[in-house]
Amino acid sequence: DHKDGNWWLEWDSTVVGYWPSSLFSHLADNATSVQFGGEIVNNGPSGVHTVTQMGSGYFPEEGYGRAAYTRNLQVVDATNTLVPVQSLSLTAGRPNCYNITKGINTEWGTHFFFGGPGRSDVCP
Repeated sequence: DHKDGNWWLEWDSTVVGYWPSSLFSHLADNATSVQFGGEIVNNGPSGVHTVTQMGSGYFPEEGYGRAAYTRNLQVVDATNTLVPVQSLSLTAGRPNCYNITKGINTEWGTHFFFGGPGRSDVCP
């Protein structure tokens, strides 16, 4: 926020959390990028991948109704106006275990589907 320099996270107009400006002195005025992400930790002590699911446990290619998603991604610009995210860069470290796909359309704006089952026939 421009008044106090705090960083706020809102979901559907509900404040979910915030980060005080004192934590991010290098972000006092703006940010040059925003990252959305998830992580599954797999120490692999048994030599096989964890069975921990990401999202709903379905791959993003399953689409709406099965795969987890985030849609209508927006950020606040320097004039305190919500603007749609225009581009996304995607990274999936183990796409045969968990993956991500992106899209943009008039109904969902910029969005992404993500997830996966963890250990399976395609993710040993």
